[in-house]
Amino acid sequence: RRDHGRAPGPAAARSGRTPVVSPLVRRLAREHGVDVAAIAGSGDGGLVLRRDVETAIAAGAEPGAPAAGGAGAAAAAPAERPAVERVPLRGARRTMAERLTRSRREIPEATVWVDADATGLLRLRAALNEAVPDRPVSLLALLAKFCVLGLARFPALNAQVDTERGELVRFGHVDLGFAAQTPRGLVVPVAHGAHAMSARALSAALTSLTDAARAGTLTPDQLTGGTFTVNNYGVFGVDGSAAIINHPEAAILGMGRIMRRPWVVGDEVLARPVTELTLTFDHRVCDGAEAGGFLRFVADCVERPELLLGDI
Repeated sequence: RRDHGRAPGPAAARSGRTPVVSPLVRRLAREHGVDVAAIAGSGDGGLVLRRDVETAIAAGAEPGAPAAGGAGAAAAAPAERPAVERVPLRGARRTMAERLTRSRREIPEATVWVDADATGLLRLRAALNEAVPDRPVSLLALLAKFCVLGLARFPALNAQVDTERGELVRFGHVDLGFAAQTPRGLVVPVAHGAHAMSARALSAALTSLTDAARAGTLTPDQLTGGTFTVNNYGVFGVDGSAAIINHPEAAILGMGRIMRRPWVVGDEVLARPVTELTLTFDHRVCDGAEAGGFLRFVADCVERPELLLGDI
């Protein structure tokens, strides 16, 4: 008769049977060449537990230490990674972790999204870069410019919540943050005065800040004071993301990868470059109607950027 899930009693110990119940523990020991009969179990009645086997494995992997199952077993055992690895949160990674944790704890966020035909966006970028090749404009810069113009129409999203005073703080300027991946982790540099920049000037500012972020030379002023954030997560090959708001801001807009997909144009279904735009916003600063209006404005700019002529 086989006992499952029950620690062996004194009779089992006197009979000389190895006090191991779990098949998983037996298999772990067998795969690593550990002799469970030589292990003093830490469980009830001397029961050998998984942690006992893992301790024996770790002891056998130390330089100059014999393996629990003998020299032959040690030679056959594969090299093992540490069971637990601890990586300290330092620098930019720790700052971002604290900011994102606070955002999720304090901000009642909501997310809206829409697919957009990016044909107009790509044509605009190609035309701008063909006209002035030495001052190129990136897709992120164009998206950022659309957002800046959208915030002029929907200022509630260019805001913060002052919980201590019970006030909504709306800004007349746009200090635009953007997510940048660096060897030190995710950081959000800020292009101050983005509302006064042309698309080319904004693109140059984003490029300069990205270079400084990757080199680790950003100043504290270049990492703080943002009023709104944009993120092109499409560069990572993903379609969408419900991003976390960069506290204490009130919203973040992201763009996914541009993929050719079936799209209805008039009465036809054509292959068009399509992207997903996602807006995550603090529901305290506005309702869904205003957030949806802002997102729809940005999507219209992506699809028909000539509409911006009325706002430039």
